[in-house]
Amino acid sequence: MSQPQQPAWREGATRLRAAATTEPGRLRIIGAALAAVLAVFGGVTAWQVSDRSAAADAVVAHSQPLSADAASIYRSLADADTTAASGFLTGGQEPKTTRDRYDQDIALASELLVKAAANTSGSDTERRQIATLNKQLPVYTGLVDTARANNRQGLPLGGAYLRYASERMRGELLPAASALYEAETGRLGSDYRDAKAWPWAALAAGIVALGALGWAQRRNYLRTNRVFNHGLLAATAATAVVLLWLVAGHTVARAELDNSDRHGAQSLQVLNEARISSLQARGDENLTLVSRGSVLDPATGDDLYEASFQKDMKRLFGNGDNSGGTGGTAPAPGSLLDRAGALADGAAGRDPVAKAVTDVGQWLRQHSAARTADVSGDYKGALQMVNGGKDSTGESFDRVDSELQQALSHEQAQFRHAADNGRGALTGLTAGAAVLALLAATGAVLGIGRRLSEYR
Repeated sequence: MSQPQQPAWREGATRLRAAATTEPGRLRIIGAALAAVLAVFGGVTAWQVSDRSAAADAVVAHSQPLSADAASIYRSLADADTTAASGFLTGGQEPKTTRDRYDQDIALASELLVKAAANTSGSDTERRQIATLNKQLPVYTGLVDTARANNRQGLPLGGAYLRYASERMRGELLPAASALYEAETGRLGSDYRDAKAWPWAALAAGIVALGALGWAQRRNYLRTNRVFNHGLLAATAATAVVLLWLVAGHTVARAELDNSDRHGAQSLQVLNEARISSLQARGDENLTLVSRGSVLDPATGDDLYEASFQKDMKRLFGNGDNSGGTGGTAPAPGSLLDRAGALADGAAGRDPVAKAVTDVGQWLRQHSAARTADVSGDYKGALQMVNGGKDSTGESFDRVDSELQQALSHEQAQFRHAADNGRGALTGLTAGAAVLALLAATGAVLGIGRRLSEYR
């Protein structure tokens, strides 16, 4: 009576056990295991390095530019609001330069919104904020145009329309732009984390592969008294090269990306916030004169726009080393200008911030004098101090805005240089790891094959 046929897997296990009882069989198993371990090492390394390289590419080419564009949308909208109020104070027909600046701000914001919509990751937050901005921007510009038309005719209703337009900007547009900026900045932070994450699986696989090769060579030495097996030695060398390349490349990439984050992305974020705060403060300063004390804070009874100006300036500069809030010579610790100076990279980054600090101090002193004149009933004198050209707060603001833009341009260049170095450190590692791991597997198989030939 014939015995029942065994399942294929059980028959294979039986043959494997039988093969393991002979030295040639054991060598074949060792060779297959080494080839598998090395293939896994090469595949995992290529996969993890590819992911980190893609994240580093996203930092440079996608998330940081989109974050910068979102900041530019906010800045353009805030500047448009500030410029509209400044033009309104001139009375009648506003200067062409003021109108052109307003038109450029609105055009830039519209252009960047189109770009953001085309490049968004598809998150609900980003789509919702872009939709809000696209819906509210025409409403805002329509209100500003109505305010201008009334102002040209000398109708006091123009001031009410301008205040309503500014309320729409601050209540709808700027919060949406801020949320968009936060979403894009959050994506940038996520890409940074992905790019800098250590490839632990690849490192562990490399250590296991080196350990397996070392064990195989020791076993070979104990059985043959031969110190070297050329195939296994070549496999060990190739594996060590991949592991060292992985550690060195990722270490350099991580260091450069850290540098681009601290002295690039973080510095840009603080400078953008500083520039926005200065724009909002300038807008509040203008609206204080437009409203003529008719808009009060319901909680305190103080002028709403003057209170907002002081809040923006405190965030930008703090009380510094002054008394009475009239503008000192150094920003308060933790203020935006203080943080911008600490994060600035080199003299080319610090000098514009230092100049902005000096000019903000002067702006605050000029503003204090203008407020004193306005409160005492000298409206025309206050208007001249705020919007009169030379030695006015407007001149100080323009210098601050220009200096912050200069610092932004420098930090953007520093970010790009360091981030390019970071992703460049990973160049070739994906393909190199795969090729060297394949060569290592081939060397291990050939080395074991050389031992097997001795049994034929």
